[in-house]
Amino acid sequence: MPEKLRIVGLEEHVALPVLLDAWAKAGIPQIPQLGYGDEPFAQRLRDVGERRLADMDDQGLDVAVLSLATPGVQNLPAADAMSVAREANDALADVVNSNPDRFQAFAAIPTPAPEAAAAELERAVTQLGFRGAMLYGRTGDKLADAPEFDDLYATAERLRVPLHFHPQTPVPAVLDAYYSGLGQVGMGLATAGLGWYYDLGVQYLRMIFSGVFDRHPGLQVIAGHWGEVVLFYLDHIGIMAHNAKLERPLAAYFRENFWVAGSGTVSERYLRWTAEVVGTDRMLYSTDYPYTFGTRPGGFPFLDTSGGIARSFLEQAPFTEEDKAAIGSGNWEKLTGHLAAQRGHQQSA
Repeated sequence: MPEKLRIVGLEEHVALPVLLDAWAKAGIPQIPQLGYGDEPFAQRLRDVGERRLADMDDQGLDVAVLSLATPGVQNLPAADAMSVAREANDALADVVNSNPDRFQAFAAIPTPAPEAAAAELERAVTQLGFRGAMLYGRTGDKLADAPEFDDLYATAERLRVPLHFHPQTPVPAVLDAYYSGLGQVGMGLATAGLGWYYDLGVQYLRMIFSGVFDRHPGLQVIAGHWGEVVLFYLDHIGIMAHNAKLERPLAAYFRENFWVAGSGTVSERYLRWTAEVVGTDRMLYSTDYPYTFGTRPGGFPFLDTSGGIARSFLEQAPFTEEDKAAIGSGNWEKLTGHLAAQRGHQQSA
């Protein structure tokens, strides 16, 4: 009998009290999608105990790498972002330490204070034992390729930790130009329907074309949602590589600096396309909990990952058993296993 497939989910969101309080103070709308209120979805987003573990078991997920719900602390004033990120990371560390067999975590990074961002990443990795960080693309009007973040990327490269990027809502000018006049459908299209992925995908390309990965060739980025649209247009976008004077072909950056996960979108077509473009040795797994968990009014039933679908989707994938094991957890261990080993050595010293 083959060994049970081990699955680690890398985009498993949580709304901690310190974050909810900070968002409320900043005037952020207190909606269930951010974790406010008593709707089952909001309760799931806040839970880091038995309910989440039960849902993980239901989906077939062995380990959840927890991260703050988008946009984390990146919509807060600099001083608040620094304090909230630190407190949130301490809280996440407590959750992980309470159940290290089931939980890991991505650090929250105070990008509104770039001078503090690199320091908090270092603290989270070297002192709290995190295996990377979750970023959310834009910070205010600064995109991910802004020079202010160069020290953060250099630190991630030096520590050999991945940075997982998650989308956030496009800027108001884009919302008005492309998504207005459609009622509730407009905002849905601007966010989880489509706009999120274009917004972040363009930022990935900006990072490449502005030289972020040429300055930091060892920097590793995790892209969810099957690569945020970009993978489907690499052959066409590649014609820009010559004008941009890139050091490598455009596709090489995605095969050498990016890792791709599906974020709960259980599409075999996207799965096969991703494998063709970047290879199964650059693919990871995620369920985007709780945003794609189960069906709900106004939700996405075709993304339903309850009832073990997260596991069965990978188990039934058109790959070898070795490839499935790599996507489920092997690639994650290859990417971050050295951090766990370092942590164990420090604790035993």
